[in-house]
This record gives sequence, structure tokens and C-alpha cells, in this order.
Amino acid sequence: MNWIPEYNFILASKSPRRQELLKSLGIDFQVKTKEVDENYPVELSPDQIPGYLAEKKANAFADELNNNDLLITADTIVVLNGKVLEKPDDYDHAYEMLSALSGNMHEVITGVCLSSTNKSVTFSALTNVQFKKLTAAEIDYYITNFKPFDKAGAYGIQEWIGSIGISHIEGSFYNVMGLPLQKLYEEIQKF
Repeated sequence: MNWIPEYNFILASKSPRRQELLKSLGIDFQVKTKEVDENYPVELSPDQIPGYLAEKKANAFADELNNNDLLITADTIVVLNGKVLEKPDDYDHAYEMLSALSGNMHEVITGVCLSSTNKSVTFSALTNVQFKKLTAAEIDYYITNFKPFDKAGAYGIQEWIGSIGISHIEGSFYNVMGLPLQKLYEEIQKF
């Protein structure tokens, strides 16, 4: 497709969901990953955290980019009543998170950083997600069968819990999966 600029695209993410989403845009890319400390300054507001972490991930590759490379890094967080819900540590932590999300609206914010050897752009997208009141059995079934320990907020919208539990969203569905595709498409074109 002619819309794709002539870059060597690199996605710095282990997430199979992000890889699948970027592939759906028709972009050929390679995956490179590094372990990056995902701590952030406590004074950051929730809407600043994903962009900060996406930039931190990009900075880990700064010395390795070639002239025609375009690096894509991203981070997604779940925010309930102003509190960031990280990835759960174990079953009990996941159960606690999903119980808190049950019957409530929360925000999912993804920050994305596009980087080349001479330029960097960071943007974010916010989606409001409403869960129905989940039963204890539904929460247990989901955690036991889907083991959402690598997911912010202890759930994946594309999985069973999203199908039966999410009653309403405002914003990008793909943002909740980990990449705001429409916004990413526009930013790549402008880059």
C-alpha cells in the first residue's frame, strides 16, 4: 500500500497482541525486545505514565537505530478512580483487581513513542471501559482459564472476559488491546 512510508519498522514489544495489531495495518516489521525497568516517578499523573514508559523503552534502543529505522514502543495502563492497576502478581491479586473493576467504568491509556535517529514523537489514547457486575464464578473462571498475569488490570478485552463482561466502551477498542491503531496510522503518516 502506498500510504506506508519507506521505513524499516521495528516494534519493541514482546506482546503478541501488539504484534498482531501492527500486522493488521499492513506493515512489515521486525520485533526487537529488551528488558526495561517499568518504574516511573510517583509525581506523574496517570495520563502521563504510558507516554513516559513508551519513551523509556525507546531510549533503550537510541544507540542502535540506523538511518531508515522507525522504532515503535508502547505501554498500556488501566486506571480505576485515579489509581493505576498494574499487572497482577498472582491469582489473588488478579481476583482483587477484577472485583474492583466489576460494575465500574475505568480508563485504559496507551502511550506510543515513534523514534528515528533524528526525531521522536510521543502520543497517547484513552478509552473508557464499562464492566457489568461480574459474579465470583465468572472472575474465577477467567483467571483460572486465561491466566491474565501479563495484562494491566488483569484482563484482555479480546478474551472471554471482554466478550461476557464489557457492556460499553468509549474510544478505541484496539487501544484497550495495546495499540490505538487509527491514531498510530495517522502519526506514522505524519512522521
